[in-house]
Amino acid sequence: MSGFLFNEMIFGPVRSRRLGNSLGINLLPVNRKYCTFNCIYCECGWTPGEDPAGLQMPTRNDIAEALETKFIQLKARNNVPDSITFAGNGEPTIHPDFAQIIDDTINLRNKIFPHSEITVLSNSSMLHKKEVLDALMKVDNNVLKLDAGSEETFRLINKPQSNQLTLENIVTNLQKFRQKAIIQTLFVRGMVDGVKVDNTTPAEINLWLDHINRIKPRYVMLYPIERETPAKGLEIIAKEELLAIAEKLTHIRVKYSVY
Repeated sequence: MSGFLFNEMIFGPVRSRRLGNSLGINLLPVNRKYCTFNCIYCECGWTPGEDPAGLQMPTRNDIAEALETKFIQLKARNNVPDSITFAGNGEPTIHPDFAQIIDDTINLRNKIFPHSEITVLSNSSMLHKKEVLDALMKVDNNVLKLDAGSEETFRLINKPQSNQLTLENIVTNLQKFRQKAIIQTLFVRGMVDGVKVDNTTPAEINLWLDHINRIKPRYVMLYPIERETPAKGLEIIAKEELLAIAEKLTHIRVKYSVY
């Protein structure tokens, strides 16, 4: 499988172009990807199709204990994280105790690193769950994925694992965040299994802009492919093209990450 997996619950800190000194938290199995999407560009590779019954996810207590130990070690070395970042081997909000883990993390952060921010990198697929939405409202940075303007392109790029998960439902849920949402969009084009995939066309950009205007996010992050992808034949979008897209986001703050 193309890509790599995080083999620890707590990893880093690592230097992130977007988040600074970032301490990572992986709530998912360390030996496989577990996700509601199967994105063609995912650095963790393809989402396995087998029944996830019996998956070994870390417990709430495991995470709290490991995080407190790591915090104490970092504080002793005066290595203060800018961001405590939920990322890892798939979608972090899948964890059944996600809301409680967020509460534990906030309490530990307030006690040991009160100036560090808590960030969740999410694909926006679990926002229909009230406990997930409420938990995300408590964190500093909600980085939420929106990669397409049309339903067809959403399914080609993100390949949701459920037919019930639609782009319109995601956009409707993202509207609930308002200024708490940071929208993250990867722009890509290419041929996947003989089908053209492209979220950079004028039609797609216009639909995507409509979604952004409905959501009214805190700001938008634009970026191209940065690592090896499981789907072959994908094109890295040039900096100049990303800048041209950014210029269309009038009245909305934009950040972009380029290679």
